[in-house]
Amino acid sequence: MAAVADDVLETGDRVVLTHDLREVPEGTEGTVVLVVGITWFRYWVRFDNGVAVGSVNRKHLATPDEWKAIQAGGGPGAESSGAEEAEAEAGGGGSDGGGYTHNGVLVPQLLLDRTKAARERLGV
Repeated sequence: MAAVADDVLETGDRVVLTHDLREVPEGTEGTVVLVVGITWFRYWVRFDNGVAVGSVNRKHLATPDEWKAIQAGGGPGAESSGAEEAEAEAGGGGSDGGGYTHNGVLVPQLLLDRTKAARERLGV
């Protein structure tokens, strides 16, 4: 159980993004501003490029020391990036359809299109 507790980030911790997210490229540094969860933690992070993203999984965040290890070819998350890319290519991600990010939360393009069609039907 101690190993799991060590993986939990705290508010104010500096982190590096290990996986491209919308509006935030891999390698961007940031600060954890909120930790949410009891057994499954998600993080709100304000990145140095000015973008705040909510509900980021720990596997997409690394401490600066972990990031150095990943860059050196080892460390946590180095072996999982290939599997994540394969899943995204197989259609598991569903994020490449566009959308709009509001307060760090992605509204998928599908929902935006449905809303637009409904407004047109209703004449709003």
